[in-house]
Amino acid sequence: MNDTLIQALRGCVGTEGLLDAAAVAERGAGVFRQDRLQACALVRPSSTQELSAVMALCHAHRQPVVAQGGLSGLVHGADAASHELIISTERMRSIEAIDPVGRTATVQAGVVLGRLREAVQAHGLQYGVDFGARDSATLGGSIATNAGGNSVIRYGMTRESVLGLEVVLADGTVLSSMNRMLKNNSGFDLKHLFIGSEGLLGVVTRAVLRLHEATDTPRTMLFACERFEQVLALLRHLDKAFSGRLSAFEVMWRDYFELAVKGSPSGRSPLQNIAAYQVLVEVVDTDDEALQSALESAQALGYFDDAVLAESLTQRRALWALRESVSLTFQHGPDFAFDVSLPLADMAAYAEGVRSAVKARWPAGHCWIFGHVGDGNLHIAVAVGSGDALTQKHIETLVYEPLRELGGAISAEHGVGLSKKAWLSVSRTPQELALMRQLKHTLDPLSLLNPGKMFDTAA
Repeated sequence: MNDTLIQALRGCVGTEGLLDAAAVAERGAGVFRQDRLQACALVRPSSTQELSAVMALCHAHRQPVVAQGGLSGLVHGADAASHELIISTERMRSIEAIDPVGRTATVQAGVVLGRLREAVQAHGLQYGVDFGARDSATLGGSIATNAGGNSVIRYGMTRESVLGLEVVLADGTVLSSMNRMLKNNSGFDLKHLFIGSEGLLGVVTRAVLRLHEATDTPRTMLFACERFEQVLALLRHLDKAFSGRLSAFEVMWRDYFELAVKGSPSGRSPLQNIAAYQVLVEVVDTDDEALQSALESAQALGYFDDAVLAESLTQRRALWALRESVSLTFQHGPDFAFDVSLPLADMAAYAEGVRSAVKARWPAGHCWIFGHVGDGNLHIAVAVGSGDALTQKHIETLVYEPLRELGGAISAEHGVGLSKKAWLSVSRTPQELALMRQLKHTLDPLSLLNPGKMFDTAA
């Protein structure tokens, strides 16, 4: 990057808004990473107007840029090369408005998810999207990746919570579609081009988010099931019994649950015996009578072998802590993490196939499986003692190739970024990939936004 562009960018965002390459190198590359950022500079605009001016300058100088949010992702989609410029939304953290009547929140992209959730609680409302990285992930980043999380079965992915969006395009054009209505069929709903596009088509700056009335404290339960058929039957049973009030249905395979229990403060399982599958369930807005009736009928039908009901907030947090003990997998050397989705009917056989293949190739290796099974999403963590490229390719083949004939997805919620781009054809047809490239070329013909991410711009 030349000095002329540096000075011009500083003029747009001020001295505090621009970090040089040396200052960038002092920053961590991500919440779950030990390495450092690299880039020729990092720009921190404080408004849509500043970002628009920054992008116009970068477009004129053919300067590639990479947008970053809270750096809580796992797919290296926000990684920048030494010749690229990083745009961070960390100074765009204003909750501009909360409308209790219309049940919407208008926010800047750098607002952290957990902060919004706390802010709307004061109005008797809640934001439907929630996940473990709530205290670091930004709303702009979650929109760009169409994040999922723990409540997708009730509230849907981030896409279902976005009513309006403001985006800065590659040439600095501001596309403002800050719709606040639930229903607006006036032409193309352009916001959906940018939700889940991982910053390839534009940089999200502001959003109007849908809110919901706050629910009562969830009732949290942990079930033990020896057969996956029980898991699926329990899902249908509870979904029907609670009529849309089922908000979480998380499953932990035995190996992962044993790891989580061992790493917990007590070191003991809340269940008498650890089964093949542990199912963490939450329901909202239900009374004791309905809860008791649903549990008794499920037990009578043989849908679980053991169960425990959280009777306090402390117990609820302890159960969720077991599910969110993902960092424990890092203790066993380099960890390869995957998030896939596939039809529920194929899930047990697929999971066992991956686990068996890992064990056959690396007898001392580990394969932990858990996830948001209620919405068809599995997380897989593999550690085999080596982190080299050849090992990674071998493990990726074991995880991704079976999804091809199952019609599964290589990414359920974390996005594609750099690490999964070679496998995108597993989940997308040649025609779909061609249209993605066409959209990219139309909105960013110079390929300045997140170049090389998700797919190569040349066919």
